[in-house]
Amino acid sequence: MRTLKEMIVNNQKVRFSFYRDGQLWYETECGFRFPVPIADAGTATFLAEDRAILFMRYIRKQMAVLEDARRARE
Repeated sequence: MRTLKEMIVNNQKVRFSFYRDGQLWYETECGFRFPVPIADAGTATFLAEDRAILFMRYIRKQMAVLEDARRARE
């Protein structure tokens, strides 16, 4: 898995993939998928494609979820 920094540097993009169960799912240029809860949206506009750095919070959260799951399996 790439680091957070590798996913956001050099103005990399994220693209909307799908909506499911109250979450917008986006994908980084390297293929990492992460959710954005609709409850966090407020009055924000979520575009089909945007700068990855704006989604750093959500990417970081999903990386932690996956790391916790990996540790639980060990």
